[in-house]
Amino acid sequence: MMLNTVFVPSGPVLGIETSCDETAAAVLSGDGSVLANVVASQQRVHERFGGVVPELASRAHIEMIERVVMAALEQAGVSWESLAGIAVTQGPGLAGALIVGLTYAKGLAYMLRLPLVGVSHLDAHIASAWLEAPQFPLPSIVLVVSGGHTHLYRRDGHGLNHLLGCTRDDAAGEAFDKGAQMLGLGFPGGPALDRLAQQGEPSAIPFPKSSLKKGSLEFSFSGLKTALLYKLQAMNDADVARCKADLAAGYQEAIVSVLVEKAFRAVQQTGIPALAVVGGVSANTRLRALMRQRAESSGIRLSIPPLRFCTDNAAMVAAAGRSALAAGHCITLDAEPFTTLGPTLAAMVGRA
Repeated sequence: MMLNTVFVPSGPVLGIETSCDETAAAVLSGDGSVLANVVASQQRVHERFGGVVPELASRAHIEMIERVVMAALEQAGVSWESLAGIAVTQGPGLAGALIVGLTYAKGLAYMLRLPLVGVSHLDAHIASAWLEAPQFPLPSIVLVVSGGHTHLYRRDGHGLNHLLGCTRDDAAGEAFDKGAQMLGLGFPGGPALDRLAQQGEPSAIPFPKSSLKKGSLEFSFSGLKTALLYKLQAMNDADVARCKADLAAGYQEAIVSVLVEKAFRAVQQTGIPALAVVGGVSANTRLRALMRQRAESSGIRLSIPPLRFCTDNAAMVAAAGRSALAAGHCITLDAEPFTTLGPTLAAMVGRA
């Protein structure tokens, strides 16, 4: 049953996010302001395993989703009756985790007779660039960098994204996590590597930077992981301990410099003087610094969300959901999650 086909969200929208290892709920006002943004992390659940365990993630979502949603409504000062719609991450992500959020959102939509929209996780990250910068121009270039995704899009309007390039193998976030694992930095790896790299010298131990063919907007990070592995195998334990900060800094620089170069190459090739950088990796301190330096020197407008909107959260889901609701893109109560983003969907994320 379709709850609604054409809808303009004039009241608060509830967003729900359970795609991986954060249980999150947020409430956006009718004008798009963030009234509440609650995130329950599962770091302690997964850190002893060195990564996210899907079964444990699903169980934790089941335990936390009710209280997280209630906390968001209380923080926002919003009642069930005043909600105008519900947005939930439909994919991609872990199957069991997505099912928890989607099922809960369906139940709410049915009980409250509210329109329900399923949001692409990538489109949610893209929408985060406009959460605190609603006047940021369109069209713009958007770099999505996270544990599972490294994509460059041209965004022509809210929900209108055209793929320009993506990774051929590993995502930037995965490269960070695997590098941290090889360096024995624990979980979550990306933030740990970032902290260690701040103590090192990026040029002390250089790493290869994959450029692929001339003018390409695609990425590749698998060779970089292999390069780190070979360097570590060639060193004894004492040398690794002595050089660990420099190894982290050089490895990070190889990832970040490619991200910056490709993003501004897309700006140059399209002639669009506006760039947004979103996703969990956009919290990386070196990436944020280099992006700002390059943008200032080249006169390009730049939007990087505040740290609380970089990693997985529900405010970005609600933001993408508001646009989808306004366009009438509601889902039925028998809608299913999608765990991967195939080539066709990747090229058309959020496209109306």
